[in-house]
Amino acid sequence: MDANDNDASEPSTPPRTGARSGTDDAPAGTDDAPAIPSAPPTGIAALSPRYQIAAVLALVIVAATVCVHVAMLFLHVAPANTMTKQHGEVVDDWIYPEFEQNWKLFAPNPMQQNIAVQARAEIRTETGTTRTTRWYDLSAQDSAAIDGNLLPSHTQQNELRRAWDFYVGSHDAQNRPSGLRGQLAERYLHRIALWRVDRAESIGKGDAIERVQVRSRTTNVPAPEWSDEKVAAKPAFRLLPWSSVISEDMPLAKDPEDAR
Repeated sequence: MDANDNDASEPSTPPRTGARSGTDDAPAGTDDAPAIPSAPPTGIAALSPRYQIAAVLALVIVAATVCVHVAMLFLHVAPANTMTKQHGEVVDDWIYPEFEQNWKLFAPNPMQQNIAVQARAEIRTETGTTRTTRWYDLSAQDSAAIDGNLLPSHTQQNELRRAWDFYVGSHDAQNRPSGLRGQLAERYLHRIALWRVDRAESIGKGDAIERVQVRSRTTNVPAPEWSDEKVAAKPAFRLLPWSSVISEDMPLAKDPEDAR
C-alpha cells in the first residue's frame, strides 16, 4: 500500500494552537489588584446623625406648612361651606393681607360694570378761607397712563383698584368698617386719594389740604345687541364721608405744609 493511503485512513488530529502554560491555567481574579475606593456620601447622608434629624424635621415642617397654606387657599376661594362658616376668621387671618385671592375658582363672575374712583379735597388757604376742589377721576388717570404703555407699572394697574376692593370688602353699605381691617382699608384709600389730589391740584404757598373725600361712579356695561337684557344706563354713585388729613398721612414730613 502506498504511504499516502495510510495517511488517508487515519483520522487527522487538528493542531493545537494557542496552548497556555501552566501559569495561564490559574483561576481568574487571584491577582492582588488594588480595590476601587467607593464615592463619599452626599446630601443628607453626608451629615452627622444629629444634623440629619434636624434636616428631616425642617423638611417635615416645610411640607406641613405648604399643605396648610394650600388648604387655606382652597377654603378661601371655595364657595361658602361648613368649614368656612365655622372657621372663616381663621382662614381670613391666614390669607389677609399677603395672600388675598379675589378670583372665585368655582364661580367666576365677570365684571359687568365700570367702576371709577374719584376724589376731591378741601383746602385751607393762607388767608384762612376754605375751598373745595373739583372731582378728580383717579381711575381715568391710571387708564391714561396704561393706554399705549407696553410696560405699565404695577402701581398704575392695581394700586387704586385693589385699594377700592379692599375698602368695599371691609365696609358695609353705610360705610361702617368691620374691625381693624376696615379701618386699615379706609386709611389706605384715603392716603392714595390725598397724594393723587395733592399732585394734581395747584396749591399755593401756605395752603394746605385739610380733608379728602372719595366716591365711586359705577356704570353698567351695555348689553350686546343680540341680548334682550335691560340694564340701567344712569351711573350710580357711592359717596364716602370726608376724612381729615393728619400729620401721619405725610410720612416724609412732620406737618402736611412742610411736604409742599
